[in-house]
Amino acid sequence: MQDKDLKVKIGLEIHVPLKTKEKLFCDCPTNYYEIEKPNVNTCPVCTGMPGAKPFPINENALESALMMAMLLNCETQKANIFVKRKHYDYPDLPSGYQRTSEPIGVNGRLSNVGIWEVHIEEDPGRYDLGSGRVDYNRSGVPLVEIVTAPDMKSPEDVRNFMRELMNLLMYTERIVDVGGVIRVDVNISLEGGARVEIKNINSIRGAYKAIKYEIIRQKNLRERGGMVKQETRGFNEKSMVTTPQRLKETADDYRYIPDPDIPPLVFEKSVIEKIKLPETPQSRRERISQRYKIPERYSRILIRDKAIADLFEKVADKVDPDFTANWICMEVLRQLNYRGIELKESKLNAKILIELLNLVKRNDVTEAVGKKLLERIIDSGESPKRIVKKEGLERIHAADELSNVTDKVIEENSNAVQDYRRGKREALNFLMGRVMGKMRGRADTKIVIRLLKKRLD
Repeated sequence: MQDKDLKVKIGLEIHVPLKTKEKLFCDCPTNYYEIEKPNVNTCPVCTGMPGAKPFPINENALESALMMAMLLNCETQKANIFVKRKHYDYPDLPSGYQRTSEPIGVNGRLSNVGIWEVHIEEDPGRYDLGSGRVDYNRSGVPLVEIVTAPDMKSPEDVRNFMRELMNLLMYTERIVDVGGVIRVDVNISLEGGARVEIKNINSIRGAYKAIKYEIIRQKNLRERGGMVKQETRGFNEKSMVTTPQRLKETADDYRYIPDPDIPPLVFEKSVIEKIKLPETPQSRRERISQRYKIPERYSRILIRDKAIADLFEKVADKVDPDFTANWICMEVLRQLNYRGIELKESKLNAKILIELLNLVKRNDVTEAVGKKLLERIIDSGESPKRIVKKEGLERIHAADELSNVTDKVIEENSNAVQDYRRGKREALNFLMGRVMGKMRGRADTKIVIRLLKKRLD
């Protein structure tokens, strides 16, 4: 919960790799996240060799950045957008500078957060502090950087905004959808104090934890009479603490100059008009509500995660949409949240879920068994039909078999029987639960309730 006395201001610089086949200024592959061997996706350009000249800028990456600026309601800059050299000395930057464009879009907004600018830049390499080695496979990969206004006031604000932003960018299908590749720099200050930047956080959860820690650190420092310095800090994902790295640089420290090898960018009106914006989460919510006739409470949940919405549409074309929406929103998401994972990290897919929901919908298995199956197959990816057949989990309708178990439960639970006869109706649920337990969830609940009432009333 936000502490009103803190008056925290938080802004973000979010770097997202763009899904392109080639790097920003050369034709080297961009799939560094799939490559284990270091320094194989490289050339003289992306390793900054003396005399190497950049290729013409990657037009696909430019179009992606422009599309994202438009989706974020930015005013698009159309002419004289320089690509500048941002100078700093670090092992992951062999040329001594990083190429970064001037803003492509400015003055945007997403929900209640202002977007100061959207621009494009090249990624540096990966420097391993432990070994001192550098891998340049990532060097030169195109990034879109989104800079927000300091409109967020709590870790929860940041988490909610980042979830909404990343979901929106996922709908473009133009970003790299691999865990750990986004990087977030958090700028945070308490009213009256200096601004601290926390660099290179690689997850939404990490940003949330880093901000929580930093608010407490700055508050405690001020209460002890200390002053918060303007500095750059790192975040340790394991210990969940921020640590000092260096005093915060200003724009002058980077000595920005236009890159003399790259002409200024110009977006003609026809180019901008040709960009077809993708379906957004909001427009998808309206579409699936109308097409599948599901309650709005379900469509609002489904569109929060593109992968979940995709799963719903694939399954709902084969199984009753309302039934599908209920199971995904209530059961699938509950299992994923319990594990702290996303859908892509599980073994669940549309084919498996269709098979499972058909078993439940056709009364081949009970709902209780269906939930147990989901709990298992989300991790294993097994066929629900095979599990049911192999382990004998079909729904039991036979009154004789259920009658014997019901009689035994009544005999073993005399206190609950007396409670029921005294008017405690919840005792019936207790007894039914005992029957279902003995039947491994396979009993037809309607028959069980009828048998129990017949014996007890």
